Amino acid sequence: MAHSVHQQIEQLFEQSSRQVFASLARLLRDLDLAEDAMQEAFASAADQWPRDGMPENPIAWLVSTGRFKAIDVIRRREKLNEISPSLAARLQAVTASNLQRSGAEIEDDRLRLIFTCCHPAIDVKVQVPLTLREVCGLTTEEISRAFLTTPATMAQRIVRGKAKIRDAAIPFAIPGIADLPDRLGAVLSVIYLIFNEGYSASSGHSITRADLSSEAIRLCRLVLALIDDTEVMGLLALMLIHESRREARQTAGGDIVLLEDQDRTQWDRVMIAEGEELISRSLTRRRIGVYTIQAAISAVHARAASADQTDWQRIVSLYDLLLQLEPSPVVELNRAVAIAMRDGPAAGLELVDAILERGELSRYALAHSARGELLRRTGNADIAKQAFETALTLTTQESERRFLIAKLEGIH
Repeated sequence: MAHSVHQQIEQLFEQSSRQVFASLARLLRDLDLAEDAMQEAFASAADQWPRDGMPENPIAWLVSTGRFKAIDVIRRREKLNEISPSLAARLQAVTASNLQRSGAEIEDDRLRLIFTCCHPAIDVKVQVPLTLREVCGLTTEEISRAFLTTPATMAQRIVRGKAKIRDAAIPFAIPGIADLPDRLGAVLSVIYLIFNEGYSASSGHSITRADLSSEAIRLCRLVLALIDDTEVMGLLALMLIHESRREARQTAGGDIVLLEDQDRTQWDRVMIAEGEELISRSLTRRRIGVYTIQAAISAVHARAASADQTDWQRIVSLYDLLLQLEPSPVVELNRAVAIAMRDGPAAGLELVDAILERGELSRYALAHSARGELLRRTGNADIAKQAFETALTLTTQESERRFLIAKLEGIH
């Protein structure tokens, strides 16, 4: 019995700890204090639940316990008779909140925390990494890989962001409609990065994390309910169409299945239909943004019965448009792969080599993996092996490592 409860607590921590943290962050208005309180609440659960049984509403129990634990944390930081006025005020506010809200339903606080981390007072270079750390619980190493920078640099940015929220007393609230547009770009970037980490995990044994991708879709629906914006529609469409392929993206043993090799009968046509409807709505506004274009690219794939029947010319044209709106080496890489599918591997390889020579994607495993595949298809087996080996040194994702090892073993 106790072992089963401990397993449930571990699962709850993995799936809901950031939700608990977000609620505590709003109540305590201090990210470090909220993190300490959340950890102590789960420690209390591990001690009490095996003995007393699981509470009816575990999330509410954890938040309520975390509030009380915050008082203990504050008391340990300062003796009560020497407490500073600001700390005393915070202690009083937390105590009052406990009395008023102890039985209240837990509100959706993760979206509030996203808007807090994306406040205009916070450096734009800090907003998205800070949100990924605090809202999603990604490690500094995972975030630094997503931004192609060092963990030390990323850690400094995150510390600056937390200090700004505390020192500037940035409110933990969803902004009014007049202020939404200024915050929307960063918020959508965060939601998309949350989804990407769930759709293609940067580390670990599984290629996907369904909890993160589902949470990103849910958050995007909440934002769309707040503001009827074309790019919110585009992002939701993009995520839905990507998510429609989840079941086909890996084997029963967790190995990667490339898009061109997937069983398309496994794709979720309900998600695809909703995504295409959102794309149509977005396009009628005649203000096309980067998410809508990416969603349109995914929709072209979704309509094709096979990789051979894909309209690669249409995809290349959409990437051309995307590059005009948002130049990026990763977009260039994706365009190069599409050109390889349209014009042959040699044409794509030339473009990939040019991108890598600039050095911007030298630490990006997928760039070297794509190069290896194009070299393999052009008959350059020895150089292809080198490219796959380079990619292997740059990934910590177990499924990707198995995929690359299989590629190396398949080259003769």
